[in-house]
Amino acid sequence: MRIGIDGRFLLEKNLTGVGEYATKMLESWAKFFVNEEVLVFLNSFKRIDEEKLAFLKKFSNVRICYWRFPNKLLNLLFYFLAWPKLDKLLGGVDLLFLPNINFAPVSFGCRTILAVHDLSFERHPETFSFKRRLWHFLVNPRRLAMRADELWAVSLSTAEDLQCLYGIKKTKIKIIYSPFDFYFFASWKKDKDWEIRKEKLRKKYSLPDKFILSLSTLEPRKNLVSLIEAFELFLDTARTVEERKICLVLAGGKGWLWKDIDQVIKKSRWQKQIFLIGFVEKEEKSALYRLAEVFVYPSIFEGFGYPPVEAMASGAPVIVSNNSSLGEVVNSAGILIDPFRPFEIYLALREFLADKELKKIYSQKGVARAQKLFEESRKQLKEAFFSIEKQLKNDIRNNLIH
Repeated sequence: MRIGIDGRFLLEKNLTGVGEYATKMLESWAKFFVNEEVLVFLNSFKRIDEEKLAFLKKFSNVRICYWRFPNKLLNLLFYFLAWPKLDKLLGGVDLLFLPNINFAPVSFGCRTILAVHDLSFERHPETFSFKRRLWHFLVNPRRLAMRADELWAVSLSTAEDLQCLYGIKKTKIKIIYSPFDFYFFASWKKDKDWEIRKEKLRKKYSLPDKFILSLSTLEPRKNLVSLIEAFELFLDTARTVEERKICLVLAGGKGWLWKDIDQVIKKSRWQKQIFLIGFVEKEEKSALYRLAEVFVYPSIFEGFGYPPVEAMASGAPVIVSNNSSLGEVVNSAGILIDPFRPFEIYLALREFLADKELKKIYSQKGVARAQKLFEESRKQLKEAFFSIEKQLKNDIRNNLIH
């Protein structure tokens, strides 16, 4: 059998949620279908950073199909002519897996699975730039979802949105939590070089002694202004000298309207205690989560939410929004807040920062919850793969008969 995977998201400059998902999924497909040929579609007119694809070398059944169309030209051909067909660019496949919505014309009869992360662009279009809203309009996610043979939703929240907003039948959707490397983030329990790594990280990012952490792309949907307001309120009402020394660290790449966030920080009366440290590599994330007093994720909408899960696996107590998938994913292992009410974020911060025992309890609950999500994701994915294997064998058998 020949299995095709759209690998265009692997070429993102800095891998965020979708890129990480695509990477972990590609590894999972290659491991499970070890006796089948896995073909990865890549396209870039510019030279590809080979290091980003180094992880594929360990799989002898994986072959990269690399094309050098200018991306804008390829998207125009996909949109206006529905040509060339993505499966044909891979030399023909029995099944095509799309790890996210994108321009992707497919031949009639080619079995297709589409992963859907969230429909935030439908629920909260105001949090996207005009350029991004236009891109979603042209890609037409609803049509992609209707045409796919099967949809993989990364959470129950996303699955329900697909049914509610697009009218997709429940039987067409499988819920498969986003895969993540639990043992990497939980490795702090056996980290012999912790003290050395901690000091290196502190020095690299000029981190303060005690800080509240948030890690996400700097953009309106992440609702960081509410967190800054809650942080200011916390310092305004600080009861001790130690509380007044607490800082806020915002990690993550610059997104749409990030300068608005920067302006809020510059105008803050506590600006000297708010740090923007930029994009953080995966290898450094676990240590950063561990150093934080508490992790806060006040996002307006998420399909899954990698950062809170990573933070829980790393042992950090978490505060997250009570909306979309976040309540479902974090559950009772963190404090849930209304992201539009900074006072609620403030109260949650005060609870954690005033009670070391409470932090310890939620740290333990978070690790347990992250491990459960990790095991559930593996189980869901394994069941989905067995089902695919059975379907493909039946298709081949029927083709031979006819």
